[in-house]
Amino acid sequence: ADLSNVATFHCNDMVVDAVGRAYVGNFGFDLHAALAAPDMSIARNADLALVATDGSVSVAATDLNFPNGTVITPDGRTLIVAETLASRLTAFDVADDGSLSNRRIWADLGSRMPDGICLDAEGAVWVADPIGRRVIRVAEGGAVLDRLGVDGVPVACVLGGPGRRTLYICAAADWKREVVTASRTGVVLAAEVDVAGAGRP
Repeated sequence: ADLSNVATFHCNDMVVDAVGRAYVGNFGFDLHAALAAPDMSIARNADLALVATDGSVSVAATDLNFPNGTVITPDGRTLIVAETLASRLTAFDVADDGSLSNRRIWADLGSRMPDGICLDAEGAVWVADPIGRRVIRVAEGGAVLDRLGVDGVPVACVLGGPGRRTLYICAAADWKREVVTASRTGVVLAAEVDVAGAGRP
């Protein structure tokens, strides 16, 4: 699929639904250049792409503030996406044709900047919080139910393994491009949790 008409910078996290449609986020702008500038004036919001099973591409949602980790509930009816630079998780209703509607804030995360996310069987979302160097388990509405400190900077998490009760966390010593390219510090960490994973991915 050619995403160049939707993605305004690097493509980022994605999720594939039960019929094979993919929802793909993108940075929206050159984050590293913006951080190196005196201000974030080059920052811009991004659209979420929907790639159909035939490879055609359309816009699923507009004006997202750095759409990142994305999950779909087990019934396929709700999509939740992390808006990293807005410090929130945003939910949409998913129609039979894959289109999204009824945009709403699923959880306001305060000062936390969510990166990768995953969903569990109780409807809570595990969130990689790179700035806080932890992963947190969040309920709809924003209550933090659990947290796990990480030795490093976590950027993604997923529930897998036997019974989907292992929380796998991708982390590195830093998130800055120049740091992580100079030294190979990337790791995958694992922790057992009480509530199994659910939905997609």
